[in-house]
Amino acid sequence: MKKTRKNVREAALDILESIQKNQAYSNLLLNTTIKKNEIPLKDIGLLTEIVYGTLQRKMTLEFYLHPFINKGKKMEAWVQILLQMTLYQMVYLDRIPDHAAINEAVEIAKKRSHKGISGLVNAVLRNILRHGLPAFSEIQDEIERLAIETSHPRWLVKRWVEQLGIEEAKKMCEINLRAPMQTARVNTTKISVEECLTLLTEEGFQVEASEVIPEGIKVLKGNVAHSSAFEKGMLTIQDESSMIVAYALDVDKPYSVLDACAAPGGKSTHIAEKMNKEGKVLSIDLHEHKVKLIKQNADRLDLPTIETKAMDSRKLDSSLEKESFDRILLDAPCSGFGVMRRKPDMKYTKTEADVDRLQKIQLDLLASISPLLKKGGLLVYSTCTIDKAENEEVVEKFLAENSQFERDLTLAERLPSDLKKYTDGNELQILPQYFGSDGFYIAALRKKVQ
Repeated sequence: MKKTRKNVREAALDILESIQKNQAYSNLLLNTTIKKNEIPLKDIGLLTEIVYGTLQRKMTLEFYLHPFINKGKKMEAWVQILLQMTLYQMVYLDRIPDHAAINEAVEIAKKRSHKGISGLVNAVLRNILRHGLPAFSEIQDEIERLAIETSHPRWLVKRWVEQLGIEEAKKMCEINLRAPMQTARVNTTKISVEECLTLLTEEGFQVEASEVIPEGIKVLKGNVAHSSAFEKGMLTIQDESSMIVAYALDVDKPYSVLDACAAPGGKSTHIAEKMNKEGKVLSIDLHEHKVKLIKQNADRLDLPTIETKAMDSRKLDSSLEKESFDRILLDAPCSGFGVMRRKPDMKYTKTEADVDRLQKIQLDLLASISPLLKKGGLLVYSTCTIDKAENEEVVEKFLAENSQFERDLTLAERLPSDLKKYTDGNELQILPQYFGSDGFYIAALRKKVQ
């Protein structure tokens, strides 16, 4: 028993060290580590919790440790990470006694290095037990305090406070520390929501209907990607806010639809389901391996109206016929600030320069795909971010340069009733705190008939 538990913490240290050193993605590393070390099923939850939790609260943990670390001594990166992940367990995990967490850390340090390091680890952690943690109230500056308290870079907190106001920024920073709930979309061409919920319940999953999306379901316990309902193409794992896109596109008839940045295919498949397997969806992505994912999803869900192609959407205007689509979706590459709960490591690697660079890509994509839309057709621009530079600003700049497009002010009319209150004219901005979904932005634009 002792061996596997120790194994979990060593594995967690390896993952966290690798993320810091190589800027590797936490979710991918976690999966390969679980396989490689044959982590027992009962310990996977703890490993995931330690890795994500330590990452999620990295800046807070550094603030807590700061007074207890000798400033004159250079400390190796792995020792700092070991202290952070142990302190995370002491502060945030009730089920692990402090002394057990400390003993584990000391054992790992002994295995990895000389006696001096294990002594240092022991001394720092026991000192914290003795003296208690420093208080956030010591930080005078409001932005700085919110940044440290919720472990978000200062520049990002400052930006959100400017764009959203202190209250909403604070709520968003706080919800970003909580793991998102799994949600899924029922394939209503195969099964009703009620029947699907019954099937999943019989399989032992705890599920309930979404309050905001008619075909959405919330997973309270279990991972429905491992269900037979998933295998048989009755559902797709998708966040509730992403499900709004197909409504915004207004695909109530067999239209010709272009999904310009489509992988892994969640929105393409939803569009095809909404058109009840009529019409045509062309799903494009830059990389061949990502296009394969779209195809696999379409096949699993039995949606033959989806055609996939690997192409660069920035050059589509030269390879596809002008004015040949009734509907176009551009779910653009973005900073992903709306999905930070899923990728906690992201908040420490992004910079303001990234946001500026992305705006150019987003505008280039819009310029390339807009000539492909028929007159009177609908273009939906969406992102999984909450940043105005990638959202409202992009739409404003595009409209300023493309007089043949106008804002489609009927957006709210076609959305599920609970979502209407979040719309403003032709735009919809969902923040994660609204109903626990990802942060998401949608703008609806129409090509003028004249």
